[in-house]
Amino acid sequence: MGEFVVLGWLTLLLTDSPFLVGAAMGARALPFLFVGVPAGILADRFPRHRLLMATCVGQALTAAAIGMLTLLGIVTLTHVVLLTLASGAIRAVEAAARQSYTHDVVGAPSLLDAFAVSGISTRVGWLLGSLGVGAIIAHLGSGAAYLTVAVSYLASGALLLPASARATTTPRASGGLWPGVVGFFRALRSDRILLVLMMLTAGAEVLGFAHSALLPSLARDVLGVGPEGLGVMNAARSFGGVLGLLLVAVRRIDQGGGGVLLIAVLVAFGAGLIGLGLSPYLVGFAGVVVVLIGVNAAGALADLLSQSLMQLSVPGHLRGHAGGAWVVAIGLAPLGQLQIGALASLFGVSIALGVSGLGLVVLAGAAAVLFPRVRRL
Repeated sequence: MGEFVVLGWLTLLLTDSPFLVGAAMGARALPFLFVGVPAGILADRFPRHRLLMATCVGQALTAAAIGMLTLLGIVTLTHVVLLTLASGAIRAVEAAARQSYTHDVVGAPSLLDAFAVSGISTRVGWLLGSLGVGAIIAHLGSGAAYLTVAVSYLASGALLLPASARATTTPRASGGLWPGVVGFFRALRSDRILLVLMMLTAGAEVLGFAHSALLPSLARDVLGVGPEGLGVMNAARSFGGVLGLLLVAVRRIDQGGGGVLLIAVLVAFGAGLIGLGLSPYLVGFAGVVVVLIGVNAAGALADLLSQSLMQLSVPGHLRGHAGGAWVVAIGLAPLGQLQIGALASLFGVSIALGVSGLGLVVLAGAAAVLFPRVRRL
């Protein structure tokens, strides 16, 4: 997760533009929109743990390539964007396989707990990676930071080696890729609840998580805290995610209540972004860190609930497809990163955060009113 830190900082150094920082970060998620459906189909066709190991190797190669180009002094924005796009396509497969493999391991009754454990693990790594990568950038440069990210990907893949002999009872879908794509869209037409969950997930990405694109500008131009301060801010995001997942009441959302909780969390997420826009001028750097913790606690819960509800809304042989649906939804994130970067360039960071937060509150309220079935999940 330290890749967020070095990607944003390196792009800001290369371009001096918050809009292009948003574009570069958007390149990390843009492939999700196009690769999500095939990724979900792959996760239903092949052993998921092997897909996970393969994606770790692929992401290590792309990060190492950017790192070497940076160390050689020949890196350009084009290099960064193209390699980040390639990494994003690989990450799409990883995301779909990881969600469905989690269900394979624990089953439906423990799925919420398992996603919470996975989310906490991710955010602990995010916290350590953000602090570590921020320090590496400050002392050794962005090239060394990218190589550190590459090593982390390889280590993640190595941890899955003991799982290679694990037998799975999950039934595998059959048929070609194109029939699988057609079947995916037929499933969306026949059961609209998955489509609504995709819409809410996309809203959280476009209007909520896009605030990460403004952190480099917030650190350098508004707060003046440099790359180490940026690392602290990203670490605060991860700490907030851990805190939110630890405080969530353990409940069986397959027995109801998950939809109402998701709506409430999205409203809190949006309200927190409005507060984040005001905090640099009211409470300074320390206050920004505190607000970031709260904002990302809500974001982590939204992520947890959307993944769980999607997995529980489909039959077992389509869990990879549900993972692909989630991937497609978060593939819309570049729209948010571009719009929030453009707003920040035109009107400033605070207004950009406030507009995004207000939009998320409106979206959650509209979904609750227009799609009452969500409230019954």
